[in-house]
Amino acid sequence: MKIRRAAAVAFMAAVLIIQQIFPAQAAEVQELYALSAVLMDGETGRVLYGKEAYRARPNASTTKVMTCILALELGNGDDYVQVSKEAASQPQTHLGMKEGQQFYLEDLLYSLMLKSHNDTAVAIAEHIGGSVKKFAALMNQKAKELGCTDTHFVTPNGLDGEDEGGRHHTTARDLALIMAYAVKNSTFVHITQTRDYTFSDIAGKKYYTVHNTNAFLDMETGVITGKTGFTGNAGYCYVCAARQDEKLFIVALLGCGWPGNKNYKWSDARKLLSYGRNNYRYAVLPELPRLPEIPVSDAVPDNRERGTGTGTLLKLHAAVSEKALVKRYLLKKTETITWETELPGKLEAPVRKNQRIGSLHAKLDGKEIFTCPVTAEDKIGRITYKWYVDKVFQDYFH
Repeated sequence: MKIRRAAAVAFMAAVLIIQQIFPAQAAEVQELYALSAVLMDGETGRVLYGKEAYRARPNASTTKVMTCILALELGNGDDYVQVSKEAASQPQTHLGMKEGQQFYLEDLLYSLMLKSHNDTAVAIAEHIGGSVKKFAALMNQKAKELGCTDTHFVTPNGLDGEDEGGRHHTTARDLALIMAYAVKNSTFVHITQTRDYTFSDIAGKKYYTVHNTNAFLDMETGVITGKTGFTGNAGYCYVCAARQDEKLFIVALLGCGWPGNKNYKWSDARKLLSYGRNNYRYAVLPELPRLPEIPVSDAVPDNRERGTGTGTLLKLHAAVSEKALVKRYLLKKTETITWETELPGKLEAPVRKNQRIGSLHAKLDGKEIFTCPVTAEDKIGRITYKWYVDKVFQDYFH
């Protein structure tokens, strides 16, 4: 028995040593419950993992991430928000506000993001946009600015809606992109990290306390912010941002179970974050490539005897900022960034100093992640009749 135990210990020790010398490839993402899911690099917006990432689906109250961001950017915290009949009539989950009540906008943002109140969302939309329809137009405009490709907002609270532009929907990729933008707003992060918040209407007649429904804040290390959502049509939805091992990840889940499966979203979010931690590392752009010198015809030869006849060679410069060179990208161990140049084979004089000649592209798996202009390092003049006359005079009389 002792011999078997000793042999087992020795075997496990050998396995550990082998794993350290030859680490196994990190496992792929385990099976997810969500119909659509995305793990995104929060710094660059690159999709690290996607499951039906570009499939349009209803997204319930995760819509309120956009509502909150627009309120922060277009409103002031001490704005008076007047409650309309339409706002007061919104279904559960609601704050229970009454027509004619007034609230500070800042207080309502806690109601919006912590408890996901539908009446609050409409009151905010009417205050910022003048009407729900006009606010939805602002939401869609912002979505396009952020690079969303298949998102259409109809309601500010995520309840089902349809207009001439289509049904209320987004994709897991677009939702992650919206959160990647939102997490850069410190006030947004502060609001969504608050566990409990108490406020009253402006008249001070009624007090309200809201509790944060984003349980993932206390379930997983490094979670910065997040928003839950549910409707019968959308199922459970979730979007969050987390910084783990200095890596900023965004997780977006759509259609992640229906009643009876409320915790599926936490399980899926954990799986995606684990996949990100185990598979990706930070890297910067590789050293800039050596740029070729381009022949320029009909050019005035320079004094360094680099030119011959009526041509010379143009030195090039890649206009890359220091900020771009230190920007970090999340890569798998098997991934590399390569440079590609887009330059003409030859040029005709004249050439201006700093004139754009072409471009330099950094690509990851064939997809462009960075580009910069390639410019002329010096100016090159064009040979003219006067230049020939001056040259003859210089050669024969000096």
